[in-house]
Order: sequence, then structure tokens, then C-alpha cells
Amino acid sequence: MIEIKNLSKSYVRPDGSSVSVLKDISLTVPDRSITAVVGPSGAGKSTLSKCISLLERPSEGSILVNGKDLSNLSGENLRKERRAIGTIFQSSALLHRKTAAQNIALPLEYLGVVKSDIDRRVKELLEAVSLSDRGNYYPSQLSGGQQQRVGIARALALHPQVLLSDEATSGLDPQSTQTILRLLRKLRDEFDLSIILITHEMDVVRNIADSIAAIRDGVIVEQGRVQDLVSNPNSQIGRQLISLKVADAFNNRHLVAELTYGDNVPSDWSQILSRQLNVNVHLLGANIEQIGEKSFYGRALVGFEFLDLNHVDILVISKALQLIGLHAEFKNDTDFNRRVAV
Repeated sequence: MIEIKNLSKSYVRPDGSSVSVLKDISLTVPDRSITAVVGPSGAGKSTLSKCISLLERPSEGSILVNGKDLSNLSGENLRKERRAIGTIFQSSALLHRKTAAQNIALPLEYLGVVKSDIDRRVKELLEAVSLSDRGNYYPSQLSGGQQQRVGIARALALHPQVLLSDEATSGLDPQSTQTILRLLRKLRDEFDLSIILITHEMDVVRNIADSIAAIRDGVIVEQGRVQDLVSNPNSQIGRQLISLKVADAFNNRHLVAELTYGDNVPSDWSQILSRQLNVNVHLLGANIEQIGEKSFYGRALVGFEFLDLNHVDILVISKALQLIGLHAEFKNDTDFNRRVAV
């Protein structure tokens, strides 16, 4: 487990003034869990990555791995404890004059591990990343995805408890990206890892993350479990994960609602609503996404057709929606949302 508590980072400008890049960041990633940190360019993701790996020391706050605070350590103590965090970089950062096996062995050789133990660990890691037959290949003989897998194996060489992936799939083709994501999921379970995935790719988040933290201007503006965010109609991250692009083509006879639903909702929910409310339910647009390995979540824009919206009983509609597991945000007028929270 890694816990980031009230972390802040400031830099001093040449004129002596300071600029705050990270402000009071708190984040917990349990064992066997993957948390994605997302945000626009300049949000502070790269600085957060450097602080987590202790390449940059936080100005304030703590970084705890399995309860041990690494942020106050220095010298040999810091070098020793920092082994608990393995880092995968955007580029594999392999040494091109060394083979895949030799690249993986580098951290072990640096620590003076005996050769027989190095050979055993390298073989184990090559098997873990499905490159047992590529140990003697040089980086130039490997594809981009294979190079990144070697980088992952090297990050695991010292038995870390935390794996920090800093834009590790950026620049890879879709097939290689999927291979890397499946590998990270497998390694999470196999080695009981806490994985922090820093990325700007929402497809990556959809496929692998258990939780998300959205950072903007150095502040976490939204965080939570993926399932909770995508089922929350007010979540901006949920909207990005399940985007809904539709035209606002409806007239004043339609009560329009954006519905959010999970895979526990019956597939014929629109017919059920139509029968229960005795109105026509028009589907104006919809999208459904697989989140993680098993769960499905969707958003739909629907129009309930009424002769007179002034006499619509919102409470009756809200109850009908709740009974079949639908969350709604009414779009016609903010007054609808004030009258009921579904």
C-alpha cells in the first residue's frame, strides 16, 4: 500500500518568488489495486510522479509505503527504502548496448547481488513479461511494446511493493497498449502490487483502473472508485469515461433526462419506463462502455413525451427510475434538478 498525505510541492523562481505546483494532494492505493491519475497538460502529473518516486522531495506532506514514511529519509536510508517503488517510464529507457536480460539485471548488479541470484531473478521476470525467448535480444531487435515489457521487468527487479507507471503506454500502438495493460493487471495480482498509473489516455483508464484521481492546477478535483464515478451523473470524469455525443434536438413537449446505468439494469428499461409512466420514451442518444474486466456502464439521453410539462409529476418519474437502478439528471430546466435528486 502507498499513502500520499497532504503532499505539496513548490519551486523557487530565479527572482526569489515561489510557485506552487502541487497543493495538498492526498491519495491512497491499497495492495492489488490500480489507481489512475489523470489531468490535462500542466496539471502537475509529472511533478507528482517525481515526488512519488522521490526524485523530487515534496515541500510538505508524506509518502508512506506500507506505513513507512519515505519522504523524511535521506542518503543511504532513502536509497534503500526507495527500492519499494519501481518506475516505468514513458520510453523504456533501455541501454541499447545491453541485451534485454542485461538491462533487467542492472539494478541487481548495482546492489552487488551474486550472479546466480541475478540469473534466477532475470529468468523469472522474463517469464513474467512473456519474453523468455528474447533475453539475448538487443533493444533494436525488439518492438516498442516488447521494449516496454523489458522496462517493466527491470522496474520489478528489486521486488517493489509499488509500481509507478508514468505514461507507460503513450506512443504505443493499440495492440501493444492492450498487451501492456493486460500485463500490468496480471502483475498486480501476481506480485500484490499497488500500481499508480499516470496517464492522459481515458481508454487506458477504462480498461485497467480500479480508482481515479483527477488533478487540475495542482489540486485533486475529483477522485473515487471507477464504478462510483461512472454511475454518478454529476461526475466529470464519469462523463469522460462514458462520453455521450448527441444533438439537443427536442421540443418543449419532452422532459429530457440524461440517465446513467450499470449492468444491473434490465436491457428493456425504456419499455419498462414507457409502460409504468404511460408515456412515449424516446432514445435521443446512448453510449455504453466496458469498465475493467467485467462491468458495463452506460449513459443515455432520453425524452419523456408529455402534452404539458407544467403538469409533470417529477416524483413519480424519479421513483420509477430509481426502482430499475437508473440515475438521472434532468436537462430542460435546473428547476427539475432542484425538485428532485435522483
